[in-house]
Amino acid sequence: MTVVFTNIRIAAYVFVFALCATVLGVASNLAKLFLPHVQHDYTIFSLVVPSVAIFALLLILQFAQPVVEVLVHAVLGILWLTMAAWTSDIVGPMQCYILAGISTPTNNGSMSARSYCYQMKVMEAFSWAIFISLLSFVVIVICLTSRAIAFGRRYAWTEHISQLGWFGELPGYPTEAIYPRPYYSAYPYYPYQGGSPYVQQMPGHSVVIQPGANGLPMVSQMPGPVP
Repeated sequence: MTVVFTNIRIAAYVFVFALCATVLGVASNLAKLFLPHVQHDYTIFSLVVPSVAIFALLLILQFAQPVVEVLVHAVLGILWLTMAAWTSDIVGPMQCYILAGISTPTNNGSMSARSYCYQMKVMEAFSWAIFISLLSFVVIVICLTSRAIAFGRRYAWTEHISQLGWFGELPGYPTEAIYPRPYYSAYPYYPYQGGSPYVQQMPGHSVVIQPGANGLPMVSQMPGPVP
């Protein structure tokens, strides 16, 4: 697997996971104060979105394909965009510091309006940050998968996502995906004829030559014609 992309992916997941956990904690505190009678719809939604996001991140952290991650992150991005827009609509351009001494009604009494405003501002900011992070990840995965296909990995969308190479790296280096499995050799492996190496092509297969590690060519045979 490519070390750079793997490390960046894990760091991005940890960052988004931390933001989701923070939003879930703030939403849980507001749910304790407001449910079931005050701001029912928004409070329930603010609990569901980070919970679904955390579960999805944990599920695909170890086992994922580019096509799966793009779809999952696109759906999560829509949810967080909705969350950010809804929170912005509730809070608006209000300045929290001017709310000192004002109370907001809760399910069992009241709470400081300034404290409520600050908590909503945190949820708004983190929701936008998570949405931008997910959108960026979708764009990056699409770009890296397109590069992998251009390098001859026709099944890059369904290979494990760790096989994607970062910008400037070759996909699948230093290890390779299960299929197709190319041939590496420090010396010419195939027999020679007239000073030029040749590959014994299998019936119904196409020979694919790609750039390999250390400047050596990577030769593999794939069933069917190569587009």
